[in-house]
Amino acid sequence: MAHTTIKVLYFAALREALGTPGETLELPGGCTTLGDVRALIAGRGGDWDRLAQMKNLRAAINQRMADPAATVADGDEVAFFPPVTGG
Repeated sequence: MAHTTIKVLYFAALREALGTPGETLELPGGCTTLGDVRALIAGRGGDWDRLAQMKNLRAAINQRMADPAATVADGDEVAFFPPVTGG
C-alpha cells in the first residue's frame, strides 16, 4: 500500500504558537480527509491541541479553501489558518 505524504503549512498566530511554518507529514492508513489530518496533528497534545480548540480554523488543500470532509492525496499541500481579527 502506498504511503500518503503531504506538506502542512501553518499561518499567522498558529505558526507563532507552534514555532514552525510547516512540516512534511506521512499519513497513517485511514487518515484520508482534511478533518483526519487536523485530528492527527491536534492529537500530539500540548500546543498542537490548538488545532482542535480553534473554533473558526480555516484550511486549504492546494491553495483552495476546503471543508473537513475534503479528501487529501499524496503530494497535497494543506494549510491551516487561524481566525483573523481586525478592525
